[in-house]
Amino acid sequence: MTKKWFIKSLGLEIMGMSLDKKSGFLFFFVICLLNISLSKVQAQSDEHPFTIERSADNSIKRISSIAEWERQRWSIIKGMEEVMGELPQRIDLPPLNMQVSDTLRTDNYSRLTISFTVAKEEKVPAYLYIPHRSGVTGKLPAMLALHPTGEIGKDIVDGQGLANRGYAKELAERGYIVIAPDYPGFGALEEYKFDRDRYKSGTMKGIFNHMRSVDLLQKREDVNPHKIGVIGHSLGGHNAMFVAAFDTRLKVVVSSSGWTQLGYYDTGKAAHDKYGGRLGPWAQDVYMPLLRDRYNLDDNIIPFDFHEIIAVIAPRFFFSNSPVKDNNFEVNGVRKGISKSRKVYKFLNADENLQVRYPESGHDFPTKVRREAYQFIDKVFDHTPFEHEIE
Repeated sequence: MTKKWFIKSLGLEIMGMSLDKKSGFLFFFVICLLNISLSKVQAQSDEHPFTIERSADNSIKRISSIAEWERQRWSIIKGMEEVMGELPQRIDLPPLNMQVSDTLRTDNYSRLTISFTVAKEEKVPAYLYIPHRSGVTGKLPAMLALHPTGEIGKDIVDGQGLANRGYAKELAERGYIVIAPDYPGFGALEEYKFDRDRYKSGTMKGIFNHMRSVDLLQKREDVNPHKIGVIGHSLGGHNAMFVAAFDTRLKVVVSSSGWTQLGYYDTGKAAHDKYGGRLGPWAQDVYMPLLRDRYNLDDNIIPFDFHEIIAVIAPRFFFSNSPVKDNNFEVNGVRKGISKSRKVYKFLNADENLQVRYPESGHDFPTKVRREAYQFIDKVFDHTPFEHEIE
């Protein structure tokens, strides 16, 4: 968002507050501005210029200051919107109006089957996991868990699909409040009509839904609003990256088997024939049709790539599980993307915040790496996990 838009939105929020709340909020806002200024001074004092490859015009951009990087970061977001459609306005949204239709109680948590309003006449079904133990402060960290491709949608991350996919359930057992929404076209949204909605892509509809899922978490009194992350495998892996690029409230991002540089994406001749080209699978209604309609499936003119998405997430915490035998997301493209995006993390003095694992497996989220991802999240949020078994 632009500074002008942010200040305008902030003004609207403050106008509706009582005098006491206004004073408290303004004090908090001033402290935040001071912290931001101090962090910028720190980064600039240890400045190391770097270059980044710009997909928007296939140029090499030299970045030598925080201000230059902020402008480039904004350019990358706009490039994503060129392909995905613009992120809808997030002001004057209706109440979330969460409805609970079922409750499953286990030894460690309760799983609520819910639906909630994301926009006028737009609802999203989801699972909401509430651990039975509360945190020392009464608040717990929370995670947005995005499911991979599969007809049963959110049931997959509940452990009802393939092995190594039950990360929503496992994180709830670990002591996290977790929300796991269905992605359009799957689960309870199986009959979703992409040609009748207001979005330019299924990807942007997903981003909007997922940001509203974060809204729901932040409004809960048992959630620490400063400790919210996102995790996903495959479809959920790149959707985790997409929503984190737009939503800075997500402090840690785990993407499993979810990405490679577009120039390396190739799932074989069958996909070429079925979808009209190497990048055709990305141009389905569930993803970004404009890749075909506007960019002719040509990665040389598509105005963003995955190294830029990771760069936009910086300096927040990013963990990638990228198996060396993944037939969907070629590992050499991952290595190249990490090399390019790591420059930004180094520039922002946050090199350790970017972590990658390269297990000897196919398109999977192996138990060992999943455990390391959970430990990474625990460390970021200073969370002592409850004892549980990882399948």
